Amino acid sequence: MRLFAAIAIFTATQFCAVSARAGDTAELNILGFTANGGVFAFEEFGIQDGSGFPYANRFYIDTATDSFLPGTPIRVRIDDETASLDDARAKARSQGEAIASQAELKANRGLTAGASPVTELSGDPHRMAVNPRAVFPVIDTPLELRLEEFALEGPELCESFGTVMGYRLIRVGVAPGEAASLLHEDTSIPSSRNCPLGYRIGAVQTFFPEGGDPVFAALIAVRSVGFEGPDHRWIAVPGKL
Repeated sequence: MRLFAAIAIFTATQFCAVSARAGDTAELNILGFTANGGVFAFEEFGIQDGSGFPYANRFYIDTATDSFLPGTPIRVRIDDETASLDDARAKARSQGEAIASQAELKANRGLTAGASPVTELSGDPHRMAVNPRAVFPVIDTPLELRLEEFALEGPELCESFGTVMGYRLIRVGVAPGEAASLLHEDTSIPSSRNCPLGYRIGAVQTFFPEGGDPVFAALIAVRSVGFEGPDHRWIAVPGKL
């Protein structure tokens, strides 16, 4: 009995040690679009590994130019372990009201046409094909995205952590003879990605604005070097349907 008890205690201790050294995975919250579909917004939030500080980041993207709106992204971290995630999120939300109101985004959230969280093991992390609307029989052209990873020179500080990866996102033609189109291809690694090691398609959000052109946003999870293990953060690529 003592032997079994000792093994159990050792196993539990090792499990706790591994758990304590895990990287942090930011939770994704899709905020929505502005009424005309011109802006897409999303939020990521979590507890930073190593420090234990809560953070919340908000991104507001021009869907026509694939660029951040002035004054964004909004990045909040409260350097206090006793602060809550709600505190960080509320602060980021307050700052975001000057960019696009929460009420407008919520009223035009669109449809999460496809989703594959970073915990998904059975799906293809580099491919997602969706019907843009929940209309059956289907009346819309399907949207299919493919993500390709490739080695790319990164900041010098990343050299000891492994191969730094960039990505390209391709929209696959669905009609016979239709050519694929390139939505994004990295030419350099922004410092905000913090030594990226890999990517996966996490979700596709679609929106059909009244009287406007339908749009979508592909949410991509970035696996990068963290303080205690791999971290996951989010980026988005918009496009027109």
